[in-house]
Amino acid sequence: MTADAPGQGTPDTAAGTTELLRDLLIRAETAHGVYETEVLNGVRDEEWPQWYAEHMTRSLAESGYSITRNPA
Repeated sequence: MTADAPGQGTPDTAAGTTELLRDLLIRAETAHGVYETEVLNGVRDEEWPQWYAEHMTRSLAESGYSITRNPA
């Protein structure tokens, strides 16, 4: 799997990819906390994996990244 951003190159190292994913997870955690508080009135979101996946997908797209699978 590769993550490409136009004009930004590819996070061509495991460390670069790890840092990208770490940042996205931190941002998703923060946004999800707000969502649980403001939208769900403090109720734990049992569907949090789906919410995180959608948030991270949107964040990648908004930053110009696309995830593609390397051919086998």
